[in-house]
Amino acid sequence: MDLPRCPIGNTPVARGNAPSRAGLRPTGRPDFRTIEYMSSTPTTEQVNAALATVQDPEIRRPITDLDMVKSVEIGDDGVVKVGVFLTVAGCPMRGRIEKDVSEAVAKVPGVSRVAVELDVMSDEQRKALQTKLRGGQAEKEIPFAKPSSLTKVFAVASGKGGVGKSSVTVNLAAAMAAQGHKVGVVDADIYGHSVPRMLGVSDRPTKVEDMILPPTAHDIKVISVGMFTQGNQPVVWRGPMLHRALQQFLADVFWGDLDVLLMDLPPGTGDIAISVAQLLPGAEILVVTTPQLAAAEVAERAGAISAQTHQRVAGVIENMSYFVAPGSQERTYLFGEGGGQAVADGLTKALGANVPLLGQVPLEMALREGGDEGKPLVLDQPDSEAAKVLRTIAGELVGKPRGLSGLQLGISPARR
Repeated sequence: MDLPRCPIGNTPVARGNAPSRAGLRPTGRPDFRTIEYMSSTPTTEQVNAALATVQDPEIRRPITDLDMVKSVEIGDDGVVKVGVFLTVAGCPMRGRIEKDVSEAVAKVPGVSRVAVELDVMSDEQRKALQTKLRGGQAEKEIPFAKPSSLTKVFAVASGKGGVGKSSVTVNLAAAMAAQGHKVGVVDADIYGHSVPRMLGVSDRPTKVEDMILPPTAHDIKVISVGMFTQGNQPVVWRGPMLHRALQQFLADVFWGDLDVLLMDLPPGTGDIAISVAQLLPGAEILVVTTPQLAAAEVAERAGAISAQTHQRVAGVIENMSYFVAPGSQERTYLFGEGGGQAVADGLTKALGANVPLLGQVPLEMALREGGDEGKPLVLDQPDSEAAKVLRTIAGELVGKPRGLSGLQLGISPARR
C-alpha cells in the first residue's frame, strides 16, 4: 500500500523498533503512529525572496536591490547564514538591519535558525551604490531642479523671526506624510536651526562616499546643519559657505522619490533666500506671519522677493491668529487681527497674481510643547483646532498622493 500523500514541502520520516521499510510494519500496513513530518530544507530562492522584503532603513529600498546581500548559506539542519554588507562601518542602523533580516528569513518554511553576519562595503562597492542611487549618473545634480522632477518644493519664509515658521513647517510636513505623501525637510535656517528637535530626530546622517543618507522621523526625511555640529555650537558662516551648504543639502543628500520637499528658510531676504531662487527656481514660497500689522509689513517684503526671483507665492499662513482659553469659546486676539489677509492682499497687488490666505492657525500651548518634545501637534493631538487647520492647509498644498500622471515611463510608440 502506498503511503498517504504528505503536505507539499514535507517528507515522511518513520521511527520504530524494526520496520521492514520506512514507516511500514512487516504486514505492509502504514504505521500512522510512528510517522513524523519534518519541513524540507529551504531553498536559496526562498531566502532571497524573503530578503527582498527587507528595506534599508535609510535608503528605503530592498537590500537585494542595493547589492547589500553578501552571501546566503543553507545547512541541512535548516540553519541559514546570511552575510550582509553595511554601507559604512559605523552604520547607525546596523541593529535594525540585523533584526529585520533575521525576522524575514525566519518566516521561510524549514528555517530552524538564522545567523546574520555583518560586513562593510569596499570603496568600489560604495561608489557603485552611489551611482545606482543616482540613477546611473555619477555626477552630482539637484534632482528637484530637473525639468522632469515631479516633486513640489515649498520654501517657507517669514519677514522676521518668532512668528512660528519652523513650527508650521514641521507640522505641515508631518501632516503631508500622514496623508500618504513622501516628504523631505531641509532645515535651511543655518543660524537658527531647530527642525531636528521639533521632529524628534536623534540619529545622525550616514555618509556613503560623498553621498549623505538623511535620518528619518515620522516618515519624514530630514537634513539640518545641526546634525553636523557639536552640542549647541553656533554656525559662523558668510554668504559663499551658506550657499555651498544649501547646495550640498540638495545635491549630496539622497532624498529618493519625494512628493514634497519643504525648506525652512531663515527670516528675511538674505543669502539663503537668494540661493534657493538660484538653485531651485521652481520652488514656491509660503509666507508665514502673525496678525500683528508690524509683522505683516515685514512678511510682505519676504514674499515680494518673488517679483525679482520669478517664483510663485503659494499663499500666506497666519500663525498665532487667536487664543481660546481652556473651558471658553471666546476668541482673544492677542496680536491683533487682519495681518495675514493684509499680506495676502498686498502681495496679490504687488505681484499681479492671486496670493491666497491659506489658513489661520490659533495659538495653542500644545503646539509649543510638541515642538519641544519632538511630537508634531498634527500627530500628537490631531483633534486640536490648530492641528485641523494645519492638516487642511497641507491637503490644499499637495492634493492627493501622486499617481502615474506626468511620470516618464520610458515607452516609445510602436511603428507599424
